[in-house]
Amino acid sequence: MLTRLKVSGFKNLVGVDIRFGPFTCVAGANGVGKSNLFDAIRFLSALADRPLIDAALSVRDEGGRTADVRSLFHRVGDDYEDKMSFEAEMIIPQQGLDDLGQKAKATITFLRYKLILRYRVDHGLRSLGNLELLEESLTHINLGEASKNLLFDHKLIWRKSAIQGRRTSEFISTKEEETGGVVKLHQDGGGDNKKGGGRPSSRSSANLPRTVLSVANAAESPTVLLAKREMQSWKLLQLEPSSMRKPDEFTAPFKLGTDGSHLPATLYHLARFDESHANGSLTDTKEASVYAQIANRLSELVEDVQKVSIDRDERRELLTIYVIGRDGTSHPARALSDGTLRFLALAVLDLDSEAHGLICLEEPENGIHPERIPAILNLLQEIATDVNLPISSDNPLRQVIINTHSPSVVLQVPEDSLVVAELKESLKKGKRFKGVCFSCLDDTWRGKDENTSSVAKGRLLAYLNPVLKNEPEVTHDIGNIHSSKKQKIKRVVDREDIKQLRLEFE
Repeated sequence: MLTRLKVSGFKNLVGVDIRFGPFTCVAGANGVGKSNLFDAIRFLSALADRPLIDAALSVRDEGGRTADVRSLFHRVGDDYEDKMSFEAEMIIPQQGLDDLGQKAKATITFLRYKLILRYRVDHGLRSLGNLELLEESLTHINLGEASKNLLFDHKLIWRKSAIQGRRTSEFISTKEEETGGVVKLHQDGGGDNKKGGGRPSSRSSANLPRTVLSVANAAESPTVLLAKREMQSWKLLQLEPSSMRKPDEFTAPFKLGTDGSHLPATLYHLARFDESHANGSLTDTKEASVYAQIANRLSELVEDVQKVSIDRDERRELLTIYVIGRDGTSHPARALSDGTLRFLALAVLDLDSEAHGLICLEEPENGIHPERIPAILNLLQEIATDVNLPISSDNPLRQVIINTHSPSVVLQVPEDSLVVAELKESLKKGKRFKGVCFSCLDDTWRGKDENTSSVAKGRLLAYLNPVLKNEPEVTHDIGNIHSSKKQKIKRVVDREDIKQLRLEFE
């Protein structure tokens, strides 16, 4: 769970310091930098899993390309920053497995990860350039400091279940020596040594092809490994209807892909696998219950839903999702609307207790009727961990961050979950530039942090009343190509009965 993120020098994120709760909605106009925040999170996730250059090339630049590493650095005119820095505070899982299946247990679960990268010209990579690691560190946040760092409202029982353990020394550190920067990976001492044990392994930072965190294993550094696992779980969901419409083969993975792929296999596994039995036995009661829960959830979006099921085609060895209406008509996934499929995928994700980590979602209102937006917002909040209950298989450590520019979403999210992104002018090295700033509403929990600014009420007018009162007349040309005549277009909002309705609503 990502609780705080500081970013500087990455795209138009300069001096950004933003706190996150279980559910966060980032609202802002097109082009202000909402997606850049998601890209920063994705970049950190990729750095925990891939070499530096591969992680950089996995993130889109301003033009939607991934061919120029330099484009990820903040730019003013033709001048680029040469460094970018990240600092993430996070709650990690208490247990997990490394790549060889070895068990790992964290000595403490509340951590702060810091990373500074520099651009380096590398003629061997054509014009791509390269990244050099200047500093990397992973340190603990003491249990006594937890309440000061977790500003969002939560119950003590949740915090005690999420944050456990003790530590008095660093996990990863960077020291300057005569030969340059040296990154040290400190041992946990098998997970039980509170002070850490063994000599740290040292590496020259200038020649590292990837982060030290990305190569951790359970034997020497279980806490670092679990921090790596946490960051690897930070995903951007880009649910593609074409992927969700496809049936799955019997051998398909039963984990929902970031594009929504393997939706039938995931639902089938959730319905048929009983994790309460060691042998994974099948229970008809559980299967019926899972399908009923999905159908009930989907009926909040589409009223004409009676049943959801998986058709198992033994001859072709395919699994297909079907939605059955109240009249008994069966509709395969290929016949469902885009919005219905996205909602269905999120409903399945909500039931998957093994789906942990951070979920980023852009404009979840796409394909959803305005009257049904409260339903999808409620679903997204239920996917996130309930901070009034302890962490468990029924309440996994999950987090949701969405972005939007929709008035319908902004007006209906909880006030303490709203963060407004806006461009603000700053001065650096004698040059003026516009960077993104993330502000909150007055009297919400983020306001407890003196570094967080409050959004001006005037900035919310576009969401409160998105149609201006004194709109310019909309016209179009009539007649042939040589005609100069104009005709006013009568819009829906120009109707007198609609104007009166708006006045009554206000």
